[in-house]
Amino acid sequence: MNTMHTHRKPAAGFTLIELMIVVAIVAILLAIALPSYTDYITRGKLTEAQNNLAAYRVSMEQYYQDNRNYGGATCGVPAPTSTSLKYFAITCAPVGGGSTAQAYLATATGDAGTSVAGFTFTIDNSNNQQTTAEPAGWGSGTINCWVIRKGGSCQ
Repeated sequence: MNTMHTHRKPAAGFTLIELMIVVAIVAILLAIALPSYTDYITRGKLTEAQNNLAAYRVSMEQYYQDNRNYGGATCGVPAPTSTSLKYFAITCAPVGGGSTAQAYLATATGDAGTSVAGFTFTIDNSNNQQTTAEPAGWGSGTINCWVIRKGGSCQ
């Protein structure tokens, strides 16, 4: 009698253990990379407030050169509006003297519901830059500069 032997091909593919190891490695990499990436994105959004406050200060100084005061409810120059800002709202308050104010304080406040909520930056007529509020981990209390990264690092 002639017996036929069939040979099976060795199985090709991955075992369940190998797949689980790969999934675990990917999860660990995501746990490390995702927080760093979100902080990076937030840092990029902070520049909106810092750049607009610096530009607003230049406009304020130009107004002062023409009028010799920072007067009026808008400090003489209207603050950038929400149409030009995506993540912050900028306001200005004259300091002393109302329409003849000789000082001002401009404030950029992070919009609620965005990754910059909780940030507040200020600048005054003497170019004093402060971070007066920030989320946990970005600093502690008022910082006499504009924070640019976690831990209170400034520019």
